[in-house]
Amino acid sequence: MSYTVDRLFRSGDFADIEDRTRKALADKGFGILTEIDVKATIKKKIDADIAPYKILGACNPNMAYMAIGLEPRVGAMLPCNVILRAVDEGVEVSAIDPEASMQAIDNEDLKKVAAEVRGLLSEALEDI
Repeated sequence: MSYTVDRLFRSGDFADIEDRTRKALADKGFGILTEIDVKATIKKKIDADIAPYKILGACNPNMAYMAIGLEPRVGAMLPCNVILRAVDEGVEVSAIDPEASMQAIDNEDLKKVAAEVRGLLSEALEDI
């Protein structure tokens, strides 16, 4: 099982894909809680250059509320990270697959919530 849901954009620049990703996530009820510009951080910390790479910490409050109610320590696995990275073919957007990440937790109700979140993230990627 793959641990991400992915989509490749062969056209469009990084900033445009990022804007479209943020909108698609918002349309599915996700807010961005955290944001890491990995390219800038790597440059600042170790003076190395990498291709554009951002991590967006996306959270759907309704789904998070349900998950925490079912499994209080699940917060260690939140938010749902979505990455944007420049690749040779264009820009790739990848979201964590919550079903894959929740396999370690023995809670069938939580796995149902994870499947619903996976569906929302997949729809968001399709809507970009």
